[in-house]
Amino acid sequence: MGGDEAEKKHWETCPKDQALMQKEGLKSVDELQSYAIKQMDLYLQSKGRKLIGWDEILQGGLTEGATVMSWRGEEGGIKAANAGHDVIMTPGSHLYFDSYQTDPRTQPEAIGGYLTLDKVYSYDPIPAAIQGDKAKHILGAQANIWTEYVPTTEHVEYMVFPRALALSEVNWTTKDAKSWTDFQRRLQSHYKLLQELNLNYYRPSFNVAYTASYNAIKNNNKITLTTEQLNTDQIRYTIDGSEPTIQSTPYTGPFELSSTGHINAAYFQDSIKIGPTLSFDIDIHRAIGKK
Repeated sequence: MGGDEAEKKHWETCPKDQALMQKEGLKSVDELQSYAIKQMDLYLQSKGRKLIGWDEILQGGLTEGATVMSWRGEEGGIKAANAGHDVIMTPGSHLYFDSYQTDPRTQPEAIGGYLTLDKVYSYDPIPAAIQGDKAKHILGAQANIWTEYVPTTEHVEYMVFPRALALSEVNWTTKDAKSWTDFQRRLQSHYKLLQELNLNYYRPSFNVAYTASYNAIKNNNKITLTTEQLNTDQIRYTIDGSEPTIQSTPYTGPFELSSTGHINAAYFQDSIKIGPTLSFDIDIHRAIGKK
């Protein structure tokens, strides 16, 4: 059942709701919601079924045996698991596939949010705040896609794949056995399989992204360039503000910059620049992104 996003404000003034609360000794509308959920749960249990609901069903208390789907972050899942309830982790931050997966300016309109393939892959469904003996209550992780902005089957496929492949390893692979680099390599074979299945999957972007880490001891910035493409050595960059060309410095790994600079970087294929130029400023103390 759902059990989520119920607007309870009018319950506070509804004569019938108030009469029921008085009859059952309920002190708040949260307890009133819990009362309704528990009635449904008892009915389901009488039919040999178990209740699963979104994390709002925790409000006001939860019946024994109910399973919680934690979507408003992980807090509800942590609370439920530590209380002995089974949990399906499905936080919007990592598992809502109706979010944009790259630069929104290049994508079909979506409901909002930003969820890259590597962020899906990075998710750990067992938060550190869950007590050791309660980790067994995490049944796994689930992705969601709502279709207000997804009108066709082909569009659904585009939003789901290849992010669903990352979710598979979130659920099936132990944390110490996961490797983003190895996953990227194996994705190349999966892309071919998706093509054979005629699935309209999202193709990896040629966009270049960066991170800059300032080292106060060395007084420099460590620059890392990334792309969704497998081979980062196809990235060319400059540090003097000039437009990168195939003759520019190839990116072979993180590099240090001890002076102010304006970095431009782009992905090249067969000597031709593919995708937009990434442009950002670096000064001696900090990194400042610039579009």
